[in-house]
Amino acid sequence: MENILQQIGIENYIYLSTLLFCVGAFGVLYRRNAIVMFMSVEIMLNAVNLLLVAFSTYHQDAAGQVFVFFSMAVAAAEVAVGLAILVAVYRNVTNIDIDSLKKLKG
Repeated sequence: MENILQQIGIENYIYLSTLLFCVGAFGVLYRRNAIVMFMSVEIMLNAVNLLLVAFSTYHQDAAGQVFVFFSMAVAAAEVAVGLAILVAVYRNVTNIDIDSLKKLKG
């Protein structure tokens, strides 16, 4: 049985990761909704994680996969804190549009 990386090829993983990262970057730069921006940052992080796992498998070293495991744990904590902040802002301002949040001073 062949390795899945030999069947598909590392180039396809690189293309997919690049596409996901560009979609995430587009979402961060052009969308003004905070939740969409958080999701775009997570897409970018998952693109990097996919590339780390692909290169880890290509080089037959588990260090990249372990790094991805810890990166996903930190990302989950970051999402929980970020969403808690967004809920608190929405309760006070009743809007999570980034342009209106720029006017806040404190």
